[in-house]
Order: sequence, then structure tokens, then C-alpha cells
Amino acid sequence: MTTPDVSTLIRNMIVDFLDVGTSENPKYVRMGRGFTSLDENPNAQAESRAYISDRSTSSIIRGYEAQFSFNSDLIANEEAIMKIYEVGRNQKQAAEAETGYIRVEAFLPAGEPDYHPARLFNTAIELTDVTGEGTQIMELSGNLNVIGDFIPGVFNIVTRKFTPLTEWEPVLIDGLFLVGSGYTPPVID
Repeated sequence: MTTPDVSTLIRNMIVDFLDVGTSENPKYVRMGRGFTSLDENPNAQAESRAYISDRSTSSIIRGYEAQFSFNSDLIANEEAIMKIYEVGRNQKQAAEAETGYIRVEAFLPAGEPDYHPARLFNTAIELTDVTGEGTQIMELSGNLNVIGDFIPGVFNIVTRKFTPLTEWEPVLIDGLFLVGSGYTPPVID
């Protein structure tokens, strides 16, 4: 009996970066040390209809209310954690509470060394809790709430530069093309 080929992904194969810079000079720092969880919640918004000819309802996905929930220790020299903490501590609102967030699929190559498929999200930082008792480490929890649609692209994990797919050549990954919206695939007879 042969064992099936199973490629299980470990959490550190997905790498997260938060923009701690300014709109003129973005600076993406890794969200790693201090974060105990950072989960993607697509929150698909479904709508169901019961048609007169069917015995069951039909559902469609009409959109998403995506968010990334997080838990972290409060570490003063971790820039991403301090950015989140300062938004909540200073009760920032609207544009002052928004920042870029990039999720990188580091387990997939994107044609060149150090480049990987990624998604750029505009997010609103929602710090829900700052907790800690006695001699415990202070902890943060909350959400990065997605604003609008994400931008697909590639990310260089060394230079920390994001390139939207509209500016990137198509890349073949495991038999699938990773392409931008302006790409027209060739017709194959």
C-alpha cells in the first residue's frame, strides 16, 4: 500500500506584513514575533432564495466582510504590535486607524527568487482588548477589518516590495497561471 502524497502547510509558510510607515513612504514590517495567532476570516455573505420550482433553497455569495483576527503579546520593540497598540490606545478613527496589510503565500514561488504570491489589503485596525494580570505578559487582541477589495500581486520578502499583478508578467505555478487583470491568456488549439 502506498502512502498518498500530502503536503501539509505549517502556519509559518504564510507570512504577514503590516505597513507602519506613511502613505508617502510605506514601510512593511513582519508580523511574527509576539503574534500568537493571526487568522483569516473571509466571512462570505450568502443570500438564499427559495424558487417555486425547487424543494430546496439556492444560495449565492454576494460579497465578503473579511477580517484578520489577531492575538499578540505586547512587545515594545515590535513595530507592527506597537502600531496596533497605538491605534487603540489613542483611539484613532477613520484614516488614522487604517493601514496596509500584506499576506504572502511563502510556500509558493512566483517565478523569481524571493518573490511569492501575495494579497494587499487596506485595513482598519480594531483593537478590542489589552489584557494582563499581576505578573502576566500584557496581551492584545482584535481585528484587521478589510476595506474594499484586495489587490493580488507578488511580494519580494527581501526588499519588502509589493507589485500588483497588473504590473507583473504571468507566472505558472503548479499548472495554474497567476496573472493580472490586464493579461489575456493565449488561445491554445
